[in-house]
Amino acid sequence: MTVAPSDPGRRNGTVDMVHGGGGRAMAELIKDLFQRHLSNPILDQGHDAALLEAEPGKLVVSTDGHVISPLFFPGGDIGSLSVHGTLNDVAMAGARPLCLTAGFILEEGFPLADLERIVMSMASAASQAGVPVVTGDTKVVEKGKGDGVFITTTGLGVVPHGVEISVARAKPGQAILLSGSIGDHGVAILSKRENLEFETEILSDCAALHTLVADMVAAAPDIAVLRDPTRGGLAATLNELARAAGVGMHLDETAIPVKGDVMAACELLGLDPLHVANEGKLVCLCEQADAGKLLSVMQAHPLGRDAAIIGRVTEDEARLVEMETEIGGLRVVDWLSGEQLPRIC
Repeated sequence: MTVAPSDPGRRNGTVDMVHGGGGRAMAELIKDLFQRHLSNPILDQGHDAALLEAEPGKLVVSTDGHVISPLFFPGGDIGSLSVHGTLNDVAMAGARPLCLTAGFILEEGFPLADLERIVMSMASAASQAGVPVVTGDTKVVEKGKGDGVFITTTGLGVVPHGVEISVARAKPGQAILLSGSIGDHGVAILSKRENLEFETEILSDCAALHTLVADMVAAAPDIAVLRDPTRGGLAATLNELARAAGVGMHLDETAIPVKGDVMAACELLGLDPLHVANEGKLVCLCEQADAGKLLSVMQAHPLGRDAAIIGRVTEDEARLVEMETEIGGLRVVDWLSGEQLPRIC
């Protein structure tokens, strides 16, 4: 990376307070690192605000802060996560993502090589998703007042006319679909954080889901609800939906996909996969008549190969999420009272 000769960070290869001072060093950092890797026609206009052409449909905006620890983990890093996480939030409204913005909070002393690695990962994720980063901001805080790097991304998307995806449309009788195995991301983070070694490396499922959502919406435009089960896992997501919609949920434990190595890791660590975070999965509520068609479409997509119908929406004034267990019992799947895995995304 080319750095201005007067840049104090060049001497030891780290972020310096001068990088946030608005002067030459900051300009060189933005030009030689951020703009070089994230370059696209809109970003390269050099405005403080991106100028975009308006598109027909309803606009969707979502903002997400990323404070994950560790910054690099099996299957991804904070850069790719910041892209995928926000794209998925936009996609859960049935929207086609248009662009992203990015804000970086950098800690004094953070290695420039690691920062470049993160920005390159971010650029690769955005390029593969076909969604550009069109504007951003960088701030530097004193050593000890940050944790390396925090990234906030905002996504803008557009929902086609005729698509109405909302928790308000959840109702008894609908099918509950899950796009694949749960718990991969949380276990991958924990294995890296605690230096745990398993027989096979467990990778985060971090991925952008908007192309899967596009296929699903094309096949069944009347989808009621989409949600990605991130922090708190599948259990938190379904409880949140049940509470908001005033319904219950009935799950089939044997239908919920969990990889064998993830299940083994959870058993070893005393974790419940239902409460473990995901970053590349979605939950869908739809009419029973559309469930089979949607399942086929999901399983035909690379990010939905292990999709399954895992239960149904029920009428329940108590708004409980219940699960029929493998041995035929019934248990309540409740919220966690605390946080099982902090700093997970």
